Amino acid sequence: MTISILTDNYPGAHTPAEHGLSYLIEHDGKKLLFDTGQSDLFLKNAEAMGIDITNIDTIVLSHGHFDHGDGLQYLSGGRLICHPGCFVKRYRKADHSYIGLKYSKDEIAGKFNLVISSAPYQIAERIIFLGEISRTTDFESKNTSFILEGDTPDFVMDDTSIAMILDEGLFIVTGCGHAGIVNTLEHARKVTGINKLNGIMGGFHLKAISRQTKETMRYLKKNMVMHVYPSHCTGHPALSLFHKSFNTKQVKTGDIFKF
Repeated sequence: MTISILTDNYPGAHTPAEHGLSYLIEHDGKKLLFDTGQSDLFLKNAEAMGIDITNIDTIVLSHGHFDHGDGLQYLSGGRLICHPGCFVKRYRKADHSYIGLKYSKDEIAGKFNLVISSAPYQIAERIIFLGEISRTTDFESKNTSFILEGDTPDFVMDDTSIAMILDEGLFIVTGCGHAGIVNTLEHARKVTGINKLNGIMGGFHLKAISRQTKETMRYLKKNMVMHVYPSHCTGHPALSLFHKSFNTKQVKTGDIFKF
């Protein structure tokens, strides 16, 4: 399996960054574009990295936030998989600024072969779109800084991830991890029937050294997760603690990881 970082919050030597996430994942004979960032930067970085994304098999949208899906305006054609909740109107609670997708469901359906599913979806034999994440822990997804229209709290129920099945166990890629990393990994175990966790990469949405951060780290250690790569929306205090505990590497645009 190969994961190429087309967009993340931190720049590489020759690849600029933005607040957003876009990974190209090659596994099981398939090429997946996981999120697109908020602009066409993922395309520019792919070109700089010598990566051809014109022949991707599937686009996966992790959730309906602009910094993960507005790059879709620069693509068309092919299969796009996402949760049905990706197209709601959503805002920051603090200032009511809009943070949802630029395009509506109908506009996206006009550009792509749109597959909408809240249930798990088999992309390939060893690649699974996890669908809506079951939220069972008592320390994750309990507070939110987002609202929907009408000031209803938005817990980003459309947040999802993909699971890659490796010989060494499950490798999970998250967009932001709004559902919680532990919830996500437990959901992946349930969906796949595979207990062994090999790795996790992506946004962890852990901002501080909080109970949630500590419980997440405790869970990863207990389950002996070998590869831990927090990125994107993971705050500096949490990143520092992960580095001390797991010797994690800073994920930057332009990086290519092989597993």
